[in-house]
Amino acid sequence: MKTTAISPAKVTSVVSGSIAEEIGFEAGDRLVSVNGQRPRDLIDYRFLCADEVLDLEVLDAKGVSHQIEIEKDFDEELGLEFETALFDGLIQCVNRCPFCFIDQQPPGKRETLYLKDDDYRLSFLYGSYLTLTNIPPAEWDRIAQLRLSPLYVSVHATEPDVRSRLLKNDRAAQILDHLRWFQSHRLQIHAQVVVCPGINDGPHLERTLRDLATFYTGEVPAVISAAVVPVGLTRFRPDQDELVPVTTAKAQEVIDQVTAIQADFQAELGTTFAWLADEWFLIGRRSLPPEGHYESYPQIGNGVGSIRLFLKEFEQLAQDLPEKVATPRTVTWVVGNAVEHAFAPLVSRLNQVEGLTVNMVAINSDYWGQEITVTGLLTGQDVAQHLRDRELGDKVLLPAVMLKQGDSRRPEDTHFLDDMSLLDLENELNCSVSSVTGLSEFIGTCCGSTFSPRPLSTVRL
Repeated sequence: MKTTAISPAKVTSVVSGSIAEEIGFEAGDRLVSVNGQRPRDLIDYRFLCADEVLDLEVLDAKGVSHQIEIEKDFDEELGLEFETALFDGLIQCVNRCPFCFIDQQPPGKRETLYLKDDDYRLSFLYGSYLTLTNIPPAEWDRIAQLRLSPLYVSVHATEPDVRSRLLKNDRAAQILDHLRWFQSHRLQIHAQVVVCPGINDGPHLERTLRDLATFYTGEVPAVISAAVVPVGLTRFRPDQDELVPVTTAKAQEVIDQVTAIQADFQAELGTTFAWLADEWFLIGRRSLPPEGHYESYPQIGNGVGSIRLFLKEFEQLAQDLPEKVATPRTVTWVVGNAVEHAFAPLVSRLNQVEGLTVNMVAINSDYWGQEITVTGLLTGQDVAQHLRDRELGDKVLLPAVMLKQGDSRRPEDTHFLDDMSLLDLENELNCSVSSVTGLSEFIGTCCGSTFSPRPLSTVRL
C-alpha cells in the first residue's frame, strides 16, 4: 500500500446554519489538525470531531494559520464538506484484473479516469468494492479498531488458483483467510462476483457462492450478501485477455444456475443471500424477478433490483402527475438500450399528460463497442451520434449517472466518460441539454411547476 503525506483538508463548502458557518469557515480554508492530530481521511475527521471540545488548526485561503477552540454537543457535526474524503492520497490497486474497466479505456483522457481505486476507506464510506490484496497489518488493525463495517469486497472466486488467475496476484489466494478474519472480528462484508465465462463460471461459481454462504452464520454474519454480475467488456480491452462477452445463452445458463442455488439458500438460510444483477435478465431476455425477491435491496449499488426500485418509485410519483402541463413541451430522454423495454410503460404513462411528449431514445455505445449498454456507460460521442439527425423538441434530458460533475454544475465543467463536456454536446446538437438526478427531478423537469409530488415513502435509489 502506498499513500502520500497527509495534506490539510480543503473545505469546498460550509453547511448553512452549522457551527462552521457561525465561526466563519469559508470555502478554500484548509483544516490542518483536530486536537493536535492530523486526520488522514474523512473517517479520522468524523472520529476526532465527535468530542465536545475541539482545538482546530486552520489555514485560511491566504495561507494564514488560525487556532480555533470549539465547545459543542457530543457527536454534533461541524458542517464542513471537503474536496476529497482522503487527505493522505488514494490507496491504489495492485492487481492486474483483465476485466478492469480502467484498463479498458483509450489513452489520453482526464487523469482521474485512470486511478485504480482499491481503498478500504472508500469502501466503508461509499460502498466501492475492494479486493483486500493491498492491506498491510497496520491497516487491518485500524479496520478492527474503528469497526469499519460493512466493507464491500470483490471476491470473484473462493478457489485460490482461480482468484489468483483472475486478479493476476498471488495474494488473491488468501480470500478465505480474509473472510475468516472478518468472522473472528465480528465485522461484515457484502461480496461481489464478476462472472467471466470460461474462468469462474459453472462449477466455480457454485463453489464460490456456497463457500460465501458458509459465512452467513451467527448473530453477526461475516458475509451478509453476494451479488453476481456479468463481466463488462469494451473494444479497448487488452489483447489476449482470455475474456469473452456474456451471450444471451450464457446469461440464461447463469440465471438458471443461480436461481436453483437461491432456492437452496432460502431453505437453509432463510434468505436469498446471493442475487443476480439486473443485467443478467436484460442480456438473457428474461423477465425481472418480482419486487419481493430483493428483500431489503442489500446489493442495490451493484444494480441488483435497481430497475424494480426505479419503477416502484415511479408508481408512487405518478400518483401526483398533473392532468396537463401549463406550457406544451417535448423532451428527449436518453437511456441505455439495456433498459428500453423495462422503461417503456413509464414513458407511456408520462405521455398521458396533456401537452407533454416524452420521447425515449434508448441507445447502445459504439464508443465502447457494446451492443447492449447500461445508461451509466454512455458517452457524449454516443449521444451525439444517435441524436444528431433527430427532432429533439425543447430539451434533451440525460440521467446524471452518465456524467462527472466538476466543482460546479455548469455545462462546461460536466463531462462524460469520453471527456466530452455537456456544453460541447449542447453546441453539437444545437439544443438545450440537462442532466437530471433521480426520478423526481426528471418528472419535474418534464412537467414543470405543475408537478408537486408528495414526500415519497422509504424508497432508495
